[in-house]
Amino acid sequence: MIIDSSEGSLKAFLGTLPTVDEVGVQGRAAMLATRSVKTTSKAWAIDMAISMIDLTTLEGADTPGKVRAICAKAVRPDAMDLSVPSVGAVCVYNDMVRTARSALDQIGGSSIPVAAVATAFPSGRASFAVKAQDTLDAINAGAGEIDMVIDRGAFLSGRYSEVFDEIVKIKELCGNKAHLKVILETGELVTLDNVRKASYLAMLAGADFIKTSTGKVVPAATAPVVLVMLEAVRDFYSMTKTRIGVKPAGGIRTTKDAIKQLVLVNEIAGPEWLNPQLFRIGASALLNDLLLQRMKMRDGYYASPSYVTMD
Repeated sequence: MIIDSSEGSLKAFLGTLPTVDEVGVQGRAAMLATRSVKTTSKAWAIDMAISMIDLTTLEGADTPGKVRAICAKAVRPDAMDLSVPSVGAVCVYNDMVRTARSALDQIGGSSIPVAAVATAFPSGRASFAVKAQDTLDAINAGAGEIDMVIDRGAFLSGRYSEVFDEIVKIKELCGNKAHLKVILETGELVTLDNVRKASYLAMLAGADFIKTSTGKVVPAATAPVVLVMLEAVRDFYSMTKTRIGVKPAGGIRTTKDAIKQLVLVNEIAGPEWLNPQLFRIGASALLNDLLLQRMKMRDGYYASPSYVTMD
């Protein structure tokens, strides 16, 4: 689908999108959250969720040692059980990309991409020159995925072409070296209608993934927000035959939370999205809970929380 990037054209297209029935969306999300999963399906769901995690550390106190430890856990989440799948990616700040890439390559994790948060994450408040350099620095250091933030101020002011053009330019910088995940920061978009519009804006501009949030703003990956974004990628595929991925991030901490996300994916977008190429979960503490639940299913009892490494 080709859309003129002029302000008028973008507003005209976004104006054709159906209004979100917020009450209906909240009701459906609540209903899907009550779905139970059979024991055999739960074992599959846990492994699928592990393979979808972007194992994340985005703290000012991050050190090379912590990043290397995260990378070791990403490759082999349970050192005593080699049947546990590796995670989908390791997500770090720009200055830790080279450390993460080197660590992964040294321990058999060359297939695991490093995702770098870029474009003045988490606020997005910087000149485009700074955002472009931020992106290039990450790619040159070995990032295979770029998680960029949109300018929420521009979007909420109705300056859609600014947001669109910035995504297009960052996508061009990524080229064939990195996939682009566009962070909408849904907690600042106020309405589900805005979430739908921002989702389409990002997809039209070339996003490979649309991502709920930075994890620094509350609320983050709520079920209604994820549902609306899944509807958007499903309908975008119907129009363009291009599948765009979805990444919820922020507040997904337990196995129950993760399985609810997988139910949403299956019921809203469809089973084609149930793979790490089209669905990721941005998380840090989630992996530990998934590992403990997996051990419970395997051994019949809960291991001590100290069995898993602290993140």
